[in-house]
Amino acid sequence: MKRSLSITASLAGAASLILLAGCTTDPSVENSAEEAPAETSESTESTEWFDQELFDRQDEERGVTPVGPEDEPYLQMINAEMKDTSEFASDGAKKVCFANASISNPWRQTGWITMNEQLKVLQESGAISEMETRDAKDSDDTQIADIDYFIAEGDCDGFIISPNSTAAMTPAVERACETGKPVVVFDRGVETDCAVTFIHPIGGFAWGIDTAEFLIDNLEEGDKVIALRILPGVDVLEQRWAGAEKLFEEAGIEAVDYFSGGDPAEIKKIISDELAKGDVQGVWMDAGDGAVAAIEAFEDAGKEYPVMTGEDELSFLRKWKDTGLTGLAPVYSNFQWRTPLLALEKIFDGEEVPAEWVLPQSPITADELDEYLERNDGMPDGHYAKFGGENLPGYPKVWQDRQIP
Repeated sequence: MKRSLSITASLAGAASLILLAGCTTDPSVENSAEEAPAETSESTESTEWFDQELFDRQDEERGVTPVGPEDEPYLQMINAEMKDTSEFASDGAKKVCFANASISNPWRQTGWITMNEQLKVLQESGAISEMETRDAKDSDDTQIADIDYFIAEGDCDGFIISPNSTAAMTPAVERACETGKPVVVFDRGVETDCAVTFIHPIGGFAWGIDTAEFLIDNLEEGDKVIALRILPGVDVLEQRWAGAEKLFEEAGIEAVDYFSGGDPAEIKKIISDELAKGDVQGVWMDAGDGAVAAIEAFEDAGKEYPVMTGEDELSFLRKWKDTGLTGLAPVYSNFQWRTPLLALEKIFDGEEVPAEWVLPQSPITADELDEYLERNDGMPDGHYAKFGGENLPGYPKVWQDRQIP
C-alpha cells in the first residue's frame, strides 16, 4: 500500500446544511442533524447493518457488465430476473402519480430536473399524459398521507414512489399495490416486494467496497482515516459504512467515524479536532456534498491533503482537480431518476421489466476526472457529473439554470 499526497492550496465554497449530501438517503427533518450531533458512532452497532450475503452479492455485481444500450446507462441492468407485465398493458397516454421523499439536497434536485425532462419526452410520444407529484419534504408522515391521497383520488394509472425511509413507508406502498395499478419503487427500498419493479444502483455495500479499497490501496497499515457520515439509521448509508469499516479493520487502518449532519461547519470542526490530536492520512465520506469543507480544514491547519473519497458532485470534482489530492468519486447513479418513467412506459406496453432493476454504479477515477469535468463544464457546483441527461431536449441549459420544476 502506498500513500501519495500533494500540497497545492485552493479555496472553494462549501454547501450549506440544508443541501445535505448527494445521497439519496437523507431521512426526515424529524431525524435531522439536530438529533445526530457530530460524535463518533460507537453507540451505533454497524454490525447490525452488515449482511455478508448482500455484501458478497454487491461485490460481485461491481464486476458484472450491464446488459443494455451502451450509451443509455439508465436502461442498463445487472443480473436481471424479468417479470411479466402483460396484465398492465393498455392503450393511450397514462397519468402517473409520484410520491417523492424530497428535493432537499443537490443530488435529489439534479435528479428531479432530469426526471422532468424525461417526462416531457414521454408526453410528446403519447406514453404519459401527466405526472402529478407530491413532495414529502423529508417527512414519513407527509409521504404516507401523500400516497393515501393518491389512492383516494383514484385516477392514477401508475405509481412511482421514492420512499423517505424503509420500514415506515412499507404499509403505504403495499396499499398502493392493492389498487391493482403498477407501482414502481426507486432509490430507497421498502420491506415488501409488491411493486412491479424496484429500481436502484448496485447499493451501499458496493460504495463501501469501492471507497475502502481505494483508501487501503493508497495508505499504509496503521494510518488514520476520518469517516464523515451524514445521519444514522438509513439503510444505504449504514451499509456504506458497514462495508467500509469491515475492510478497514481487516487492513489494519485506524478508522474513526463521526456523524456530521452534512454541516460544513461541523465537518471542519471534526477534522480540525482530529488534526490537533495528530496526523490524519485519509478521509472517507458516505456522501460528498461536504467534501470541500473537509479539504479546507486541512488547508486551514496547514496540513498535507489526505487521500480522500467524496462523490461525483462537481464541487468535489473541481476541488479535487485544483488541489491534486489523491481522490476517488464514488457514485450513487443519479441517472436512476429517468428509469422509473421509462419502466412505466414499458409496463403500460406490457413489456417485461426486471423485478429488481439494478443499475450500474461506477466511481470516477483520477484517469476520468478531466473527462467528466469537461463534459460538465458550465454546470453549477451542485450538479452531479454522472447525471445521464445529456441526450434530453433541455440539455445543458435546464441543468445550468437550476430552476427546480
